[in-house]
Amino acid sequence: MKKTILLTMALMLAMAMGAQQKREMRGAWIQCVNGQFQGLGTVKMQQTLTYQLNELQRDGVNVIIFQVRPECDALYESKLEPWSRFLTGQQGKAPSPYWDPLKWMIEECHKRGMELHAWINPYRAKTKGTKMLASNHISVRKPMNCFAYDDLFILNPGIAENRDYICEVAKDIVTRYDVDGIHMDDYFYPYPVKGESVPDDELFYDNPNGLKNQNDWRRYNVNLFVEQFYKTVHATKPWVKVGISPFGIYRNKRSSEIGSNTNGLQNYDDLYADILLWVNNGWLDYCVPQIYWEIGNKAADYETLIHWWNQYASARPLVIGEDVERTVKHSDPKNPNVHQLSAKMALHQQLPNVQGSVLWYAKAVVDNVGNYGTSLRQTYWRYPALQPAMPFIDDKAPKKVRKMKPIWTSDGYVLFWTAPKGDNWDDQAVKYVVYRFGAKEKIDTNDPSKICAITTQPFYKLPYVDGKEKWVYVVTALDRLQNESKAVKKKVKL
Repeated sequence: MKKTILLTMALMLAMAMGAQQKREMRGAWIQCVNGQFQGLGTVKMQQTLTYQLNELQRDGVNVIIFQVRPECDALYESKLEPWSRFLTGQQGKAPSPYWDPLKWMIEECHKRGMELHAWINPYRAKTKGTKMLASNHISVRKPMNCFAYDDLFILNPGIAENRDYICEVAKDIVTRYDVDGIHMDDYFYPYPVKGESVPDDELFYDNPNGLKNQNDWRRYNVNLFVEQFYKTVHATKPWVKVGISPFGIYRNKRSSEIGSNTNGLQNYDDLYADILLWVNNGWLDYCVPQIYWEIGNKAADYETLIHWWNQYASARPLVIGEDVERTVKHSDPKNPNVHQLSAKMALHQQLPNVQGSVLWYAKAVVDNVGNYGTSLRQTYWRYPALQPAMPFIDDKAPKKVRKMKPIWTSDGYVLFWTAPKGDNWDDQAVKYVVYRFGAKEKIDTNDPSKICAITTQPFYKLPYVDGKEKWVYVVTALDRLQNESKAVKKKVKL
């Protein structure tokens, strides 16, 4: 019996490793709104983030989505919005010793070969726990642009000036920081609360934009914003990816013929977020629906929803938002002795339009709840991965690397190369992929198990032993959208 179990586990491991994709977004959200950094101080917060990034790198994560604007505030130096209380404990108070968390995170992520996507909440101007607002906060400067709802302040999506303002904030981030992406979460109009109503009747009646239905008008407002936001970011820096992470249900079957067989809150009807319109119109570069439920959930079954998104939201890269704690809390319905990670990963591998996952949330992975981090590190994300291709932004690969040569240095045997020539953002090399093959092996750069490193450096330290074993190293260049050049190979003896 024990032998059978071990054999089954070995087969599952082999299948999982064999099924790894070469291109896959492997993200993790690092949030501040839960207060995990509040009052830590500069040194302790940097130590905490360093530890998290190191562990996430070992787990195979290649994108960090870092929350920098939870309530029209900033975890970065801004002339538009005040410093966040989630950083210093008091809105408007600068960190001491002074530092810029976004700038620091970009540098640290890039050192580790990770992308950094700046995560903003577009409309929320005050969370429930915030009691004092800085004098330069938007809701203090322009109180009529906001409305109160369930102890929150919300920038009114029906006011054009608010759309312009959020886009100005995004443009400021993208202009001044070397972010790889800018990311919005699921908060558009506020989540409905019983007994509360959005106070926008007068605004609708005064300016309906030709629409007779108030719900359609609210969706129209958000659609205008999302289109404007996308165009603003790409007009500023064409390579910066725009990602949106909507609530996990678009519509239920009872509301729409194309709805999912679910029974929960709906993006379209309750949050006025027509995510399929945005996907199909190309107003985002990747979509991360938050399918946080478990397989077998009665109202919102994970398996039903991942199939639904795979079917209807494939016009842009589809990446699944995963709840780490809920995944390990529930057992696999087909195998009650284990939790649901392996079953969920199997669904990812079966569905052709799923191009990765983003984990909610980073600390749960770092804390290795339910052995989740270890499973990623040893099995599912064991080998490095490139980002999903985005040919709708750029599909031109850079030229191949030049002058590749192994050289003995004071630091050992090092493979050096020179960057290819490139004049513009879409043909310049910013990273390199290093592959390793046996002397008689077929060169196959589609095999992710052969990737040694994805690096920003034009060199790679070779693992020299005694010079008796022959290997072939292959290097390709990547541009900002991770289009991959032709390969250059070099035979070495290690």
